[in-house]
Amino acid sequence: MTLRQAAPLIQINGIVKSYQGLLANDNVDLTLIPGEIHALIGENGAGKSTLVKIINGVIPPDAGQILWCGKPVEINHPSIARDLGISMVFQQFALFETLSVVENVALGLAGRTNLVELAEQIADVSNYYGLPVDPYRRLLSMSAGERQRIEIIRCLLQKPILLIMDEPTSVLSPSASEKLFAALEKLSGEGCSILYISHKLEEVRRFCHTATVLRSGKVVGRCRPGEESSASLARMMVGKGLPVCEHGSAMEGGPVLLRLEGVSLASPKTHAVDLRDIHLEVRAGEIVGVAGVVGNGQAELMSVISGEQLLTDKRCVQMCGRQVGKCSPRERRKLGFGYVPEQRLGRAAVAQMTLSENAMLTMLRPPPSGRFLIKFPTVHRFTRDCIEQFDVRCAGVNTKADTLSGGNLQKYIVGREVLQAPKILLLAYPTQGLDMGAASFIRQQLHELREQGAAVLIFSEEIEELMEVADRIAVLAKGRLSPAKRVQESNLVEIGLWMSGEWTASQSRHTVSGSPYVCPA
Repeated sequence: MTLRQAAPLIQINGIVKSYQGLLANDNVDLTLIPGEIHALIGENGAGKSTLVKIINGVIPPDAGQILWCGKPVEINHPSIARDLGISMVFQQFALFETLSVVENVALGLAGRTNLVELAEQIADVSNYYGLPVDPYRRLLSMSAGERQRIEIIRCLLQKPILLIMDEPTSVLSPSASEKLFAALEKLSGEGCSILYISHKLEEVRRFCHTATVLRSGKVVGRCRPGEESSASLARMMVGKGLPVCEHGSAMEGGPVLLRLEGVSLASPKTHAVDLRDIHLEVRAGEIVGVAGVVGNGQAELMSVISGEQLLTDKRCVQMCGRQVGKCSPRERRKLGFGYVPEQRLGRAAVAQMTLSENAMLTMLRPPPSGRFLIKFPTVHRFTRDCIEQFDVRCAGVNTKADTLSGGNLQKYIVGREVLQAPKILLLAYPTQGLDMGAASFIRQQLHELREQGAAVLIFSEEIEELMEVADRIAVLAKGRLSPAKRVQESNLVEIGLWMSGEWTASQSRHTVSGSPYVCPA
């Protein structure tokens, strides 16, 4: 029996959902059959996450009907979805950092669980699907990509009939994404239906059998992605051609605003990476990209730059001519430092706080206040500017952060930092979870910030993106940083080789005043 001939597993008819007058789903229809890998694509804020949360019983629809195996059902709680055989991997992780993998998985399963037996099941399932994890490893030492793997395994343990995945590769390396695709194809071959949300149109074209396209909450197209181009899929999503990012040229000879001099750090965390004699300069009016596979010291290096990890020698990190190796994150922000961390909720934004409240948390220049009270109109005005200029789809300044889709929250976080015109801006994976149009817009904003004289440092695994947006590019591998080369003088082959740590010792060691020095932790 072919996919076309099979009876539907689930049918979504006329689903409607609104939030405070904002229509997220407008009469949406969707059908999946057994073994089908069905893509749900659209711009950030098109209504994708809302629809899958309705299917999973997280939120109720205002109108519409769901048929499961031809029979009407009311999925008004995740437990009902789980009993039907529906599992979902969310964009935002529901994991506890202080617990181990097996303890986190146990919290997501119904009933009492024998942890020893569960650990064996985790090892078996993860190895069977090519996504191995250590059941007893604690989350504190794990990257976002490794945490995504835990969420996937937790769903697989429930032996789903329908697996929903919301942007599963946004925090995965290319090699980890390939392993995930192989696992999902195996699931599909076993008869599991997969509803797959992604903004990476090339993986949708290669991997998904069918696709439904949403725009502004409505279904605007259905297709077979393999028969389309990425450009045609993008046009269906946005209704027009994509914006073109104009790179421009870096400022020549600007002052060094961010300098790392011989940074070495023996990480106290198990499974973490030690930093070894890192040197880097970022000048006013330039964008420097740092490529590398996650887990090679990115988190450790960003924590040193942001001030979350202090050093005993203040000379190791310099901002705007000041030695800040011992300075707190707040002191660095007062110098004009902005930061977009990898983890949106918990690191970049507080889930239960409004967008206005979140804006106040990182303001480089606090809003004017009276003797005791903050002038909230100033804060609201800044937040509205951020929402409007960065096209954040939400109900307004009092929207709570955790009600936004992942892509809209990312646009808000980047916008909040950019609009403060920082002198130095550090970004971790700035376009993760963004559609092609929004990603292009963000890159253009970073170029404009560079033209204003800011020093911009971007960490990313997307080499093509770094080649497009950066003026110079370096590679972090095994806790060591390569030389930073002009993008025009480098190429994908060389960068790929450097990502394995292949560059000469003489290239990787720079001197300061004739002699490098090491900053102990």
